[in-house]
Parts: sequence; structure tokens; C-alpha cells
Amino acid sequence: MSSRRAAWPLVAVFTAGYLASYLLPTIVGRLSVHLGLTPAQAGLVGSALLLSSASAGFTLAGRVERYGSRTPARVGLVLAAVGYGSAALAGSVPLVVASVMVGGFGSGTATAVAAAGIAAQRDPHRTSSLGLLTVSATAGALYLTIPHLGGGHRLPFAAIALVALLVWPATTRLNGPTAPEESASRITGRLPHRRSGLVLAGGMLVWSMAQNALWGVSSRIGVVQVGLSEVTVGAVFAAALGAGLLGVMGAGVLGARVGRAVPIGLGTVVIAGSIVVSSSARDLGSFATGEILWNTVYPVVLSYLIGLAASLDVRGRWAVLAGSASSVGVACGPLLGSVLSEEAGYPAMGLILGAATLLVAAPVTAVA
Repeated sequence: MSSRRAAWPLVAVFTAGYLASYLLPTIVGRLSVHLGLTPAQAGLVGSALLLSSASAGFTLAGRVERYGSRTPARVGLVLAAVGYGSAALAGSVPLVVASVMVGGFGSGTATAVAAAGIAAQRDPHRTSSLGLLTVSATAGALYLTIPHLGGGHRLPFAAIALVALLVWPATTRLNGPTAPEESASRITGRLPHRRSGLVLAGGMLVWSMAQNALWGVSSRIGVVQVGLSEVTVGAVFAAALGAGLLGVMGAGVLGARVGRAVPIGLGTVVIAGSIVVSSSARDLGSFATGEILWNTVYPVVLSYLIGLAASLDVRGRWAVLAGSASSVGVACGPLLGSVLSEEAGYPAMGLILGAATLLVAAPVTAVA
């Protein structure tokens, strides 16, 4: 019972930290439409958000224990609320960019606190699965709601800021700073499993980059290559998001019964195939199949990767570092997808991304 009580505040903070990246497609799209930015410029704003988030993770790796979870979590939530709230109120591009950078750093701070806390749980995979389920459900509700409310770029940012404020009360259940002598004794400990951790962090960077390269251009594949309407593409994405929720629930039920290597290795192979199917689609059936299958397996593998990183160090340093490396990949993914699709076309892009995903599968599975 005590572990459950300790887990739910971490899940809440995890949700607030991860939500911005889940809403990135609608953020980028609305920045392009309502602020007059080109798709590439709007994508760069999204990348700035995620890179700022990653920088917070790299900064806090190994330091959460020194300060305790409560204070950094509150700082992160305040920065997220202020940053995204200011972005919602801003009407000029420079102000939006500056606000997004502040909000992104807050998101990264909250995510780092949650990652460090999840690593210390008795079953980090179950807790990370619950966190992914919660953020997926929250993002899904917002995806179903925001299009009917208008509001330009303001509404997604306001929603993220509101979630950060709603999560604030949960921080009262987080740990305070450790005693100075205990903190000093722990901080001097070396980072364990360095080779495995570096391989995992590098693999997650490439893995996340490939996933988000596809995600960044999926809408254009559906509209331009397949010839679907935006309404139909939106319906496919809604179905895919629902399938992703089922995937996360399944991963939580399965837990560690089959270990981590099989879900990560087999899941990554399925993801690579889904990328190729989706990017080469010429009709609704193949496009929907690729997108839904990809969105079903992607969060499953991600939950095991987060759990694997947490298992490498009970203090959560590898969880934070690997998560930050993943954020860098997420930030660079849309730009990579745009360049590859423009230079080589969508099918060739899919083959390149699928091959990169398969290459990453071997070393990451070996770590598992």
C-alpha cells in the first residue's frame, strides 16, 4: 500500500512533464496557422521546447536526490505553468518562443523528478506504464476537445499550464531533501553500468528520432500521398491513440513476466515494419494499418525502455539521462522527417527510418 501511495504523485508529475511532447503536433500546427509561421519555423519552435526540456534533464541528472523530489517538482510545475501560460497570452513570435523555452525547461524538470522517483520504486516498469497511460489518456481527451474550441495556439498552451497547476497539490506527497550526511554519501557513488547506460541512452536518442520523424510527417502522408481529407486523417489518428492506450494497459498487465529483451526487441522490429507500411501507403487501409499498429506498439516499447533505464541505477540517474537523450531525439525527429521526405520521398524515408530502427534494436536489446 505504501508503494502505491508513493507512486501516484510521481505519475501525476510525470503526466504534467510529458504532456507537452504528446501535444506537439497540435502545437506546431496551430503555431503555423495562427501566427503565420511556415511549417519548418513552427517545427523549430517545437524543437526549441523539447531541447529546453532535455537540457533540464541533463542538468538535474544525479541532483534530484540532493534537493529531494518536492522542491524541484514544484519549481518545474511553476515554470511550466508560467511559461506555457505566457505563451498562451503572447501574440508575437519572440514572446511565444521565449515562453515556450521557459515552459519546456519546467516540463523537463518535472519529468526528471518523476524519472528519478520511478527508478526507486519496487516495480519501475509498472509505474512508468501507469504514467504513460495517464499522459496518453490526458492527451487523448485534449485531442478530442481542443479542435472543437478554437482558440488558435493559445488553447494547447493553456491546457498544459492548467494541468501543471492541477498537479501542484500532489507535490506535498513527495520526499523532501535528504539529510546532508546521507546525501553526501550517496552522491559520491559512481554511476553504475556506464557502458550499458551509454548504449541505452544513445539507442533511445536514435529510436525516438526515428519515431518522431514519422510522426512529424504522418499527417502529410495521409493528405498528400494517400489523398485523404484532414477529417479522415484525424479519425485515423484518434483510432491510433486509442490503440496506444490499449497497448500501454497491456504492457502494464504483462509487466516483467517475459523480461525486457523480448518486448523491446520484438516490438522494435514491429515498429520498423509499421514505419515502412505507413510511409509507403497508397490507400486508407494500409495507412490506417501502419499508423494504428505503430501507435499500439510504440508506447509498449517505450514503457520497457523507461523501466530498463530505471533498473540500471536506483537513484534514477540513467533514467533521467536516457530520458533526456530521448527528448533530444524527439526534438530532432520532425526536422529529420521533413528533410528526408522532401529529398527522397515518403517511401524512401520510411525505408531509411525503418532500417535505423532495426539497427538500434540489436544493441538496446542486448542491454535488456
